[in-house]
Amino acid sequence: MRIERVELYELVLPLVEPFIISGGAITERRSIVVALHDAAGHTGFGESPPFPLPFYSEETLASARDLIQQVLVPRVEGREFASPEDLDAALRANVRGNPFARAGVETAAWDLEAESRGTGLAQLVGARLGVEPAGSVACGVALGIPEDRKPETLTRWVYEALERGYRRVKIKVAPGWDAVAVRAARVGMAGSALPLTVDANGAYAWPEHEVELRALDDAGLLYIEQPLEPDDLVGHARLGRALHTPICLDETLKSAGHARQVVALEGPKVWNIKVHRVGGLAEVCRIYRVAEAFGAELWAGTMPESGIGSQAALAVAALPLFVFPSDLEPSARWFGRNADVIKLTMGKDGRMAVPGQSAARLMDKGRFHAAARRLGA
Repeated sequence: MRIERVELYELVLPLVEPFIISGGAITERRSIVVALHDAAGHTGFGESPPFPLPFYSEETLASARDLIQQVLVPRVEGREFASPEDLDAALRANVRGNPFARAGVETAAWDLEAESRGTGLAQLVGARLGVEPAGSVACGVALGIPEDRKPETLTRWVYEALERGYRRVKIKVAPGWDAVAVRAARVGMAGSALPLTVDANGAYAWPEHEVELRALDDAGLLYIEQPLEPDDLVGHARLGRALHTPICLDETLKSAGHARQVVALEGPKVWNIKVHRVGGLAEVCRIYRVAEAFGAELWAGTMPESGIGSQAALAVAALPLFVFPSDLEPSARWFGRNADVIKLTMGKDGRMAVPGQSAARLMDKGRFHAAARRLGA
């Protein structure tokens, strides 16, 4: 592929309601959209979705935009690459970290290849790994901390999620909002056998919060996601041996290199893979091979992104090792009806179809240009 031209956009999609986690809150989905054009008239789209403030990762929307404009675009524009993996290598050279910025450009390259081949991202990634992607994926709901901090609000959210057909319930927790949140969720589930999980986004410390974590361990959860701060690989390995409930890694799992460290520590075997958090689909393939050898069980997380960025999450969620329901939800849940630039829908069975087309083919161009503004190079 030869990248003839690069366009950058800022996409803004207001959320139906604030999404609150232990570290902060967002009221709109702001992200950078990268469009790569080749000489044959094909276009590939990718999304860079870090939050505006660094409560989830070191990167922010502003830092990602600056790196994309000043460093990454000049590395790809006007150049020819043998594959998206080749382009990924060019983006990574002498760039430490900054996975969200790199993923915006890298996933656009995969989408460009999908567009030129008349296929979808799942089919491309599956072919790289020598596996057959599924035609649909199970969807799990991710419920934030209620703005009013009322248990009955969370109970109502959980009940409504089950009515819509979700296959797993995940609630955000933090010290002071954990036991009460689990009880509220159980009331909303009304005896349902669907799995319940909690996500702390690194809000706890061990052994300082041993009482709270032991209580979660006794709550009958499928797994406890990211209880400790991201850099504490040793702590997560030790905690995994201290608790009965499996520990799931999210922010800790930054790359294939980190995955190999988890293996060396005999650490947790449940991994949340966020395509943009690890730097793109080429890195997901590397992590996938490590997970396969280790016996890890995977699922796909989201930020959440728009329908553009969700195409990458859908692609990896369809791979065989992704055995748990993923955080892929209908567009209307986040942005309301007819607002997302690629509409995601979920069937009554709680499953979402995996597209066999590129983002360029799926995108509603009118909605995109209404919600996005062109950024100067």
